[in-house]
Amino acid sequence: MTQAQATMNQLSDRINHMQESATIKMSKMSRELKAQGHDIIDLSLGEPDFDTPQYIKDAAKVAIDKGYTKYTPVPGYPELRKAISAKFKRDNNLDYSTDQIVVSTGAKQSIANVVLSLINPGDEVLLPAPYWVSYAAIAELAEGKCVEITSTIDTDFKVTAAQLEKHITPKTKLIIFSSPCNPTGSVYSHAELEAIAGVLKRNPNVFVLCDEIYEYINYTGHRHTSLAEFTEIKEQVITVNGFSKGFAMTGWRLGYIGAPLWIAKACDKMQGQFTSGTCSIAQKAGEAALTSDLAPTYKMVEQFKKRRDLVYGLLKEIPGVKVNLPEGAFYFFPDVSSYFGKSYNGKTLNTPEDISLYLLSEANVAAVSGESFGDKNCIRISYATSEEKLREACKRLRDAFAKLA
Repeated sequence: MTQAQATMNQLSDRINHMQESATIKMSKMSRELKAQGHDIIDLSLGEPDFDTPQYIKDAAKVAIDKGYTKYTPVPGYPELRKAISAKFKRDNNLDYSTDQIVVSTGAKQSIANVVLSLINPGDEVLLPAPYWVSYAAIAELAEGKCVEITSTIDTDFKVTAAQLEKHITPKTKLIIFSSPCNPTGSVYSHAELEAIAGVLKRNPNVFVLCDEIYEYINYTGHRHTSLAEFTEIKEQVITVNGFSKGFAMTGWRLGYIGAPLWIAKACDKMQGQFTSGTCSIAQKAGEAALTSDLAPTYKMVEQFKKRRDLVYGLLKEIPGVKVNLPEGAFYFFPDVSSYFGKSYNGKTLNTPEDISLYLLSEANVAAVSGESFGDKNCIRISYATSEEKLREACKRLRDAFAKLA
């Protein structure tokens, strides 16, 4: 037995069986190559390249000077939860009282709180695929059984209400999905969500976790629709949101839920044993973000839309790469399966993982394999970087794919 094997035997089964986050893994590889002197264009992480707006940073500085440096209430400062409640009403026409809101150290912790509070071993968790990589890992940590509902680029990576209903069984406990979606940028319309609400009404023991972290980054021209707006199913819906994408606050680690009271109380209890209340300074910054002018957010979204249109045109020019036009977020999820079976320097590429590693080594462009998102044909590309880098990255991708034979 090797030292590595011996070490693995000492770790818990849950950590041995847990997959490393594919996005974090690729970003780590990119950083290592950059440190070695390679000119890497990193399109792996979902992180706005814009700075946090100044008024938010100023609010954090004021909070420090005013002594907001002590432990915080587990579910968040009352003032922040009041601001979140007002935001839900203003933007989503949702009535969540402050005691139905729990603030956490990022939307990822919010999701984990909900899943660990609801899922028992053997409960089925439905995942419309493609889905964000951590949904499955968190559900499996709770010993739930993940059931994928597949979609393709031809349906804009959206599942139908009929597909959803077909997969519901007596063991189904939770559905997790995002709109706008990570990794595809797909946005479910009001009509599509209304049909899904009809399915849920017929299945009152099934709950839905709606990840709306990309709410503001929406190019449809229509107001964002929250599933919880359909009042007949509101008690089955947990709405997750946060500050990282819409306010360029990834490092502040601030997310939240609006949920039925009994679920909110469970998440409060869960969080109290893990992290307690999240950072006091980040919370005061978040309060400022929600109660001030959203002009910086809308300006950022305008730039994302320009980049989306640019990259869409450039990707369409690459032979064999199939691409659709995302309606939100800042990702493309191109189908690269036409290159499976092709080779370069004696190595055959058969999977999206093979493709992404090839692009990293030969094009110096970091993209993420779709396999960790529940898709075996695609790779994820983030366009949350400058137009100059995006143009160069797409040129490198085109040249790299042209080398495959």
